[in-house]
Amino acid sequence: MARDTLTGSRIRERRLMLGIRQAELARKAGISASYLNLIEHNRRRIGGKLLVDLAQVLGVEPSMLTEGAEAALIAALREAAADAGPKVAELDRTDEFAGRFPGWAEVLASNHQRISRLERTVETLSDRLTHDPHLAASLHEVLSTAAAIRSTASILAETGELEPEWRDRFHNNLNEDSRRLAESSRALVNFLDESDSSAERRGVPQEEAEEFFLSHSYHFPDLEQGQSSPKELVVAAPELVSDSARMIARGALEQYQSDAQQMPLKEVAQSIQSQGLDPSALALRFNVALPVVLRRLGVLPVDVLGQDAGLVVCDASGSILFRKPVAGFALPRFGASCPLWPIYTALQRPDVPLRRNVVQQGRSALGFECLAVAWNHGPSSFERDPLYHAVMLILPQSDVPAQAHPVGSSCRICPRQTCEARREPSILKEEF
Repeated sequence: MARDTLTGSRIRERRLMLGIRQAELARKAGISASYLNLIEHNRRRIGGKLLVDLAQVLGVEPSMLTEGAEAALIAALREAAADAGPKVAELDRTDEFAGRFPGWAEVLASNHQRISRLERTVETLSDRLTHDPHLAASLHEVLSTAAAIRSTASILAETGELEPEWRDRFHNNLNEDSRRLAESSRALVNFLDESDSSAERRGVPQEEAEEFFLSHSYHFPDLEQGQSSPKELVVAAPELVSDSARMIARGALEQYQSDAQQMPLKEVAQSIQSQGLDPSALALRFNVALPVVLRRLGVLPVDVLGQDAGLVVCDASGSILFRKPVAGFALPRFGASCPLWPIYTALQRPDVPLRRNVVQQGRSALGFECLAVAWNHGPSSFERDPLYHAVMLILPQSDVPAQAHPVGSSCRICPRQTCEARREPSILKEEF
């Protein structure tokens, strides 16, 4: 069932959530209760003034009734279906499920994300057990010390009366070996579990850093005004459990602080208000490089930028270093992203700004304007190769341009079966 045919179901769900009787809602909207009943059962199309009136009574934007669940939630449900295996879910009814039961859809998607985090934790620990040289050395130290204690204890237990000098020497060896065993065991535990103060370890440092930035809505006024430092923010953040997550968050905050110093918030707001959202003009106005402008625009508050925006930063391997989601543009939490994203094209053409209109494939395709550029992240030198990073600013569009480039989220949930960039089969049908 198409997303726009579920408007009535969303009206009914919203009305029940607010505790409004059907007759009362019909009276406030100026229609009969019987006609509202037909609408709520998706037997009558709705739009125009009536849709606006109903949305006003229900206290939501009209788009929330017509569009329902965001594309990101739909993508999360499809990822959950993909991980569950083939032919276990009705993929052609994903939109209907999310539209009729948005709460349950959120629960399913969040549980799938939590399970994915736990699986990544297991994979990380398994990798450590298999390949980490520090862990191997620690285990060898623990086993060697335990064997030494066992040998010394056996001598003391099985040998007859020992001379006082030898007995004291063995007791001293036991004391030293047991202390070393305790220290090695404690270090090993700390290595496997970097913090015992968290009620629920996320396991993946990038997840912790993203949770930290999300809790602040990607905006740090104290950092911009010089009232705090990246180190202080990281130390005070309860979301950052592991040392790796703190390192990632601190690096991102230092980049944020540097960009904010080059482009102060008040002056940026004035420039956008007077000249509009023009990254090239802003780069000239503040005498900064385009990557600084795109990074700065991507984390500005909505009331300053004038619209929502997403942001993705990656390195030359294509690994995402920083991500700020935007409604409708699905960003995979794990695994490789769509290779057709403009940010990856920018890596092939360093220092060349790219502007692309894209549309993410799906039943309710949405349009976005993507601005991307790659730059040499390290200092230039004859002795070293360039280390390129790339940034992409994602701006939602009200309409899908006719020449928009089709892109996906990840191959597993992209319906374009004939895509030349496909790496693995999709679980979705071409027409989905």
